[in-house]
Amino acid sequence: MKKIIFGILVFIGGVLTISACKGKASELQHETLRYEIIEKWELPNALNEVSGIAWIGDNRVACVQDEDGIIFIYNLKTSTKEKEIEFGTGGDYEGIAVVGKDAYVLRSDGIILEVSGYLEENPQVQRHVTSISQLPGINIEGLCADPVNNRLLLAMKERKDFNEYKEVYAFDLNNKASAENAIFSIDLSDPIFKNVDEKLTEKFTPGEMNIHPITGEFFILDGTRPKLLITENDGRPKELFMLNLEDFSNPEGLTFSPEGELYISNEAEDGPANILKVSFNRN
Repeated sequence: MKKIIFGILVFIGGVLTISACKGKASELQHETLRYEIIEKWELPNALNEVSGIAWIGDNRVACVQDEDGIIFIYNLKTSTKEKEIEFGTGGDYEGIAVVGKDAYVLRSDGIILEVSGYLEENPQVQRHVTSISQLPGINIEGLCADPVNNRLLLAMKERKDFNEYKEVYAFDLNNKASAENAIFSIDLSDPIFKNVDEKLTEKFTPGEMNIHPITGEFFILDGTRPKLLITENDGRPKELFMLNLEDFSNPEGLTFSPEGELYISNEAEDGPANILKVSFNRN
């Protein structure tokens, strides 16, 4: 009888231990994610390969996708695609930025397509071969407007023989040229990446970036191994957020409303491409 009672007590203790462990695991997962998806929009098939988004006002975003030379205007309020603006032939288009009446589209080889008066009847297209495009073995995907300094910022995803840092370059809108040197570099050996379970060269691969309209911080998105890095305006890392693959299957685009609301777009994977309105729990 004593053995039976002892066995029952051991069993109950084991169950309680497992429950406690599950609770801790759940709490750790919650602490790791530290974000909330506030709203979600499923995009039409034409935007399955959505690779960049830019806020243009009135609850609308301009979108580009990898394969077609088209700017899509998507209305978040009505959940509809309002307009298509052709600017070129097929190509590997990775980012879009809007400054006033002009849109700028980034190719992965560092070429920038300027679409002047992009919402007008006959927009004009100009091709800019940047000094960045002359660098060997590059793959550059991040693009955003920096209106305070009248420039665009470009985040390097990959560069041959340059694996321990990720650079951010500037493209001056006054003379339509890029500087030869990066304005800052992200050091992949920085302690902020210590808990990222990848080898050094794969700790962080920028696929998009933007500037918070109120704080001036840089938000840099890694879509390959989904995560979001927030830095000071001089590039010093501040916070790193891990993103759940179930929510962010292939995040490629990032933009802000003027009020600082954050939107992230995902290419289609197991479901339709989408745009998510996301709130992060900052330290």
